[in-house]
Amino acid sequence: MDLLMKSLLLFTLLWTGSGVAAAADYKVTITGMKFGPPPAELKVGDVIVWRNDDIFRHTATARDKSFDIDLPPKSEGRMTISRAGAVDYYCRFHPAMTGTLDVRP
Repeated sequence: MDLLMKSLLLFTLLWTGSGVAAAADYKVTITGMKFGPPPAELKVGDVIVWRNDDIFRHTATARDKSFDIDLPPKSEGRMTISRAGAVDYYCRFHPAMTGTLDVRP
């Protein structure tokens, strides 16, 4: 086996055995003036697709200002989670609409 083949084999073994999990996509749907339940297994690097199924405009806004997704009626917005910890969020237009993301490293 030549050096290139050995290097590729070693790279493949290291990559597949590294334990690095792929990022996942999750959806949080807004309907009936409420956020749906947040995903339970969030990790840094995961993507949340915020879906507004209401007839009203909403936002998904972090209280710590780490994200602010504007969601006109019947629209979606995406965000990639960049840090671990608990993040409380709300709708700027309807402050009684709230939730919390619990993100693991």
